[in-house]
Amino acid sequence: MTEIKVIVKGKKLPEYETCGASGMDIAAFVEKPVLIKPGKRALISTGLFMEIPKGFEVQIRARSGLAIKYGIGLVNGIGTIDEDYRGEIKIPLINFGEEDFTVNDGDRIAQMVAVKYEKVKLCKVDELAVTERGDGGFGHTGI
Repeated sequence: MTEIKVIVKGKKLPEYETCGASGMDIAAFVEKPVLIKPGKRALISTGLFMEIPKGFEVQIRARSGLAIKYGIGLVNGIGTIDEDYRGEIKIPLINFGEEDFTVNDGDRIAQMVAVKYEKVKLCKVDELAVTERGDGGFGHTGI
C-alpha cells in the first residue's frame, strides 16, 4: 500500500468510512461556522498538508450526500492536488441549493481519492485513426 505523509492540524486524519470506499472523507478545519448562501462560494480550510508520492495525484471530489441533500458541490467539479504542492488543502465549495448551508468545524465536506498517473508525450500528427464513433460528441448515441 502506498503511503502519503500528512500534517494534520484538524481533529482527525481523513479516513475511509467503509472497507469498500475508494475515497477518504475530509473534514473542515474552521475557527467559526462558515455560512454559504445559495449561489455563493466559500474556500474551506481542512488543516491538511500532504507529501504526495511521485507518480500520484490526489483528487478532491464532492460528497454525494451533501450534493443530493443540500445542493453542495465543488466549484471546480473535481480538484487536483499535484505531487509537488505542499500548501494547505482547501476545498472550494459552492451552494447550488435553495437554502443557506453552514459548514462547522469537523464537518465532512469532501472526499479525496489518491490516483496513480502516467505522464504522456503529445505527438503532433496530420490525421488520427478512424473509429466507429468518429467525431460523435455528447449525446450522439441517444439519451
